[in-house]
Amino acid sequence: MGPEGKTLLNIIILGFGFMFMFTAFQTCGNIEQTVIKSFNSTEFHGSGYTSMAIIYGVFSASNLIAPSVVAVIGPQLSMFFSGLVYSGYIAMFIHPFTWSFYTASVVVGIAAAILWTAQGNLLTINSTDATIGRNSGIFWALLQFSLFFGNMYIYFAWHGHVHISDKDRQTVFISLTVISLVGSFLFFLIQKPEPEATPSEASESTESASIIVATPGLGSQALDALKKALQLSVTKEMLLLSISIAYTGLELTFYSGVYGTCIGAMTRFGDDAKSLIGLSGIFIGLGEIIGGGVFGMLNKCNRFGRNPVVLLGLITHFVAFYLIFLNIASDAPIAPEEGTHLQAYITPSVEVALLCSFLLGLGDSCFNTQLLSIVGFMFREDSAPAFAVFKFVQSIAAALAFFYSNYLLLHWQLLIMVVVGFLGTLSFFVAEWMVVSSRRDTDYDSI
Repeated sequence: MGPEGKTLLNIIILGFGFMFMFTAFQTCGNIEQTVIKSFNSTEFHGSGYTSMAIIYGVFSASNLIAPSVVAVIGPQLSMFFSGLVYSGYIAMFIHPFTWSFYTASVVVGIAAAILWTAQGNLLTINSTDATIGRNSGIFWALLQFSLFFGNMYIYFAWHGHVHISDKDRQTVFISLTVISLVGSFLFFLIQKPEPEATPSEASESTESASIIVATPGLGSQALDALKKALQLSVTKEMLLLSISIAYTGLELTFYSGVYGTCIGAMTRFGDDAKSLIGLSGIFIGLGEIIGGGVFGMLNKCNRFGRNPVVLLGLITHFVAFYLIFLNIASDAPIAPEEGTHLQAYITPSVEVALLCSFLLGLGDSCFNTQLLSIVGFMFREDSAPAFAVFKFVQSIAAALAFFYSNYLLLHWQLLIMVVVGFLGTLSFFVAEWMVVSSRRDTDYDSI
């Protein structure tokens, strides 16, 4: 197998590893608030929203040390050990205690920073300027199959259940733990990429891959990675992209945790409202997969750059937010286990709710494929620190969103996303125009 075939295979294995891991973890995040509300124990007093706020808060802080960890032990082992921590967090729900719940939230926040920094590094060193857009799309589409498979299982397992019993909970989380472990072990199949045939590309690949193998002077290497991350965080390009990245953190919180809880709380959807959480996740996954395939893997918008795809993502999300505002009761995010009996501005419709799920996924894929692409393109030689900054900003926004989701009514949450999404799109346009103008004489053919 040639170098190009090997790097493509690495991207596919990376995508499958994350697909298995996040089939478990994203499904866990989507249902945990509903599960906790149904938990039959006076000893447990946790909140799913608070747990996710802790995870993303620790995640953001840990991005300062993540490049150093990846530099010392390499991206492969970094992802494997992080995957084991994710599996432990999921297994905790088999028999949760308040102390173990929040302790696991802290530890998985640290692991998440290391995992995603290593992923960004591996994606970049297995890509060229010409293939970064394609590879971002392949990875994103495979990752988002996790929403499809995990939530399909939830839909059929919980169909017709008004209350989630202890047996239901334990069966689901044992299965999810095993699935997560499979994903962790898949990372060992990734091979070190070979240099390209031409001298210039070989030199570039060797330079980019230097972080893979631990070398002498690990303390200095770790310190250099930390310094580089801090330097990149205040560059003009990263500051512009930070608003768009923050928006993806806000809407990540909404589609992965809040919206499913809202649907499950809508008593006007009937007795199957709980199983609709899984069906909503399936439609989010379909939107993510289609978006990742069309705008990344197939590279259809090549001649127009990234801006049209991001604009489409914004429009798609604005349509979804408006329909959700009309269809879902305002108190749904903070309703008790028995749900809400309030009605929004139209007669609640399951079809409209699922259409919004699809639009949320499609819009999210538009933003994320283009952000992965532009960060990998602009910061090729410093990919691990750059993706650490990416996840630092995203996770701060997600933590903040999970925190206020405990208190804010639905319409206020939607308004925040509308404002930040609009500003983030404008700032992305400026960053993309900077890339085009600064590299007008280079082979700029990736999105």
